[in-house]
Amino acid sequence: MTATQPSDLTGIAGVLGDRYRIDRELGAGGMATVYLAHDLKHDRPVAVKVMRTGEAPMDIERFHREIRVVARLRHPFILPLYDSGEALGRLYFVMPYIDGESLRGRLVRDGRVPCAQAVEITRQVADALYAAHAEGVIHRDVKPENILIAKSGHALLADFGIARATDAQTHTATQVGITIGTVAYMSPEQAMGERTIDARSDIYSLGCVLYEMLSGSVPFEGPTAMSVLSKHLTAPPPDIRQQRDDVAPAVAATLLQALAKDPGDRPATALEFASRLVTTAVSSCTSTTMSFIRA
Repeated sequence: MTATQPSDLTGIAGVLGDRYRIDRELGAGGMATVYLAHDLKHDRPVAVKVMRTGEAPMDIERFHREIRVVARLRHPFILPLYDSGEALGRLYFVMPYIDGESLRGRLVRDGRVPCAQAVEITRQVADALYAAHAEGVIHRDVKPENILIAKSGHALLADFGIARATDAQTHTATQVGITIGTVAYMSPEQAMGERTIDARSDIYSLGCVLYEMLSGSVPFEGPTAMSVLSKHLTAPPPDIRQQRDDVAPAVAATLLQALAKDPGDRPATALEFASRLVTTAVSSCTSTTMSFIRA
């Protein structure tokens, strides 16, 4: 992670100062820094994601693509785009500031998520994915870092930086055999670098996230990225009930379907996955937990 220099923050704050008051850095990723800011026109807190200088043309195109993708998606569980532009020769876009934490932050703090809450978070993210898929967009990087949990408990899917339209030309990186994504959550077909993947790849990744919420660890681990990819390709999906016996058998069975090696054996859509999961969870939960799932 690259630390932001004070002069960098000062420069961005100066250029955007007539519209956004930059308060502080929230975090930095592989190619961008995110700042907490105040939208002076609308009197609201926002997050401003600014691309760092010196990035490769491929990363610049990826940032452009993220702006285009998010701009066309409208869904209550997808982090929306407020604004975008260029400052100091660097691309930026503006999103709502979510007063909460990432799902990764929660997992680091708590280890596991109660069954009913894990199902509900999965349902909401699946709903967001279904909307994206309906627009022809495959996320390709569903993982806890890219799921935000607001203080209200609502989940929001973020970071469409490596998303791809299903009818778009294959990205150059994939054409030369580079696998794009995060190995712990990568579908077998994505791990193989296949040029055509569909909604069922995101369903697999979401299944990995659900498994981690329930167990506290990802379904496949190993000492190297290649060893993990190999397990995605060849190892049988683990039964969550071996890790946590309070998970209902029907929920475990639905999760195993999502983690099937063959896309044809998985639920066909994210909506179907969510429907099966919620139906089985409600049928096996107490009245107290059912009220949470149905909320």
